[in-house]
Amino acid sequence: MLKDYTLEKSDCPEPVSMRVLLSVLYPVLSLTIFGLYPSMTIGPKEGWQVYSSAQDADGRCICTVVAPEQSLCSRDAKSRQLRQLLEKVQNMSQSIEVLNLRTQRDFQYVMKMENQMKGLRTKFRQIEDDRKSVMARNFQELKDKMDELKPLIPVLEQYKMDAALISQFKEEIRNLSAVLTGIQEELGAYDYDELYQRVLRLDSRLRSCMGKLTCGKLMKITGPVTIKTSGTRFGAWMTDPLASTRNNRVWYMDSYTNSKIVREYKTMEDFVAGVVSRTYSLPFKWEGTNHIVYNGSLYYNKYQSNIIVKYSFETGSVLAQRALEFAGFHNMYPYTWGGYSDIDVMADELGMWVVYATNQNAGNVVISQIDPDTLQVLKTWTTEYSKRNAGESFMICGTLYITNSHLSGAKVYYAYSTKTSSYEYIDIPFHNQYFHISMLDYNARERALYAWNNGHQVIFNVTLFHVIKTEDDS
Repeated sequence: MLKDYTLEKSDCPEPVSMRVLLSVLYPVLSLTIFGLYPSMTIGPKEGWQVYSSAQDADGRCICTVVAPEQSLCSRDAKSRQLRQLLEKVQNMSQSIEVLNLRTQRDFQYVMKMENQMKGLRTKFRQIEDDRKSVMARNFQELKDKMDELKPLIPVLEQYKMDAALISQFKEEIRNLSAVLTGIQEELGAYDYDELYQRVLRLDSRLRSCMGKLTCGKLMKITGPVTIKTSGTRFGAWMTDPLASTRNNRVWYMDSYTNSKIVREYKTMEDFVAGVVSRTYSLPFKWEGTNHIVYNGSLYYNKYQSNIIVKYSFETGSVLAQRALEFAGFHNMYPYTWGGYSDIDVMADELGMWVVYATNQNAGNVVISQIDPDTLQVLKTWTTEYSKRNAGESFMICGTLYITNSHLSGAKVYYAYSTKTSSYEYIDIPFHNQYFHISMLDYNARERALYAWNNGHQVIFNVTLFHVIKTEDDS
């Protein structure tokens, strides 16, 4: 019986390697066969006949061995050795096939890496092409920043004692503006990071001088900073804007109705830690969340009434209470979120105010300035903004600012100046981080907005701007 054994090796242009293998094996096989049968001649059907190598259609090397019938030498010990040798040849054939598969896999990996390298070369060329445009955009941002700083110069003119410093600031701004203009014409002449740091330092110094201003127009609201998470969805918390810098007491009033408990904390740190220093039980329940502490006393709206109550923390007694004539209460004219927020007591740099609505003014916002001691109304302004369409409101420097919603996307939308008795529509966005605001009050001492944001006590920083005409403007 004849058997064929095939050895394969890929990528072999000619059977050189196989011929080498056969040149080694052939003498061994010949010696083995002729040692077994030294005097016999083996024909094609009687013994070993063919050793050959060739190439198939796929380019693989093939070795063919024709073996004798098994019965010819199956009983001879030499024949077993011969079969073992044939098995080794077959094992070598399998090893060559494995090498072939690995070679193909490595070739595919090399091709993949080549494609990736081509992609990297393309990206590097693109980055190089875009470098100048990126630098141009960065320097344009710097120039825009300088344009924002220029309007601050007139504000500094009011400080005559700092005239030399102001002149230095103005000169630095002019120099930097000139440098930036030159850079736009010739990119790469100056280091972008160095110029950017100079602009930031100048901006910080200008903002420090701005902090000396006592009043101004609202320009921007930033934040918020979350101080604490506590209480229900609605409530109020505050500090006293007339207290000394050493007095940092915090007052906390959870919920918008059916409560009389006020908690006091000695410092903001104690408030965050929950260390209560004192608890007050008010003589009357409150309505809404629009209370304030002003010069040591709490001012709030008495439950189910339009009465404002002044309560002294020092004596633990009511010092004054007065009805706000015609003012709606108990959800007659609340803010958009409801919560009996009809009457809003607030304070700013110019004193104490109350914001509410009346039937006489068709439910639109009414502003009254009141005496902090007697609660008597000193002067009143009527607006055409619907109280029910207002999210919240606060006073800064005699101007009432109204938000258009208490939910996400809210912004300061309307401003009414009691100084000029005029209004304007504005667009000052702020981040309603926790989606629902039920209290928003301005603290003039800290120049910040205190807010109750869906069970979170947060603070917004405000930027005020006061334009002063100088001799240069005339």
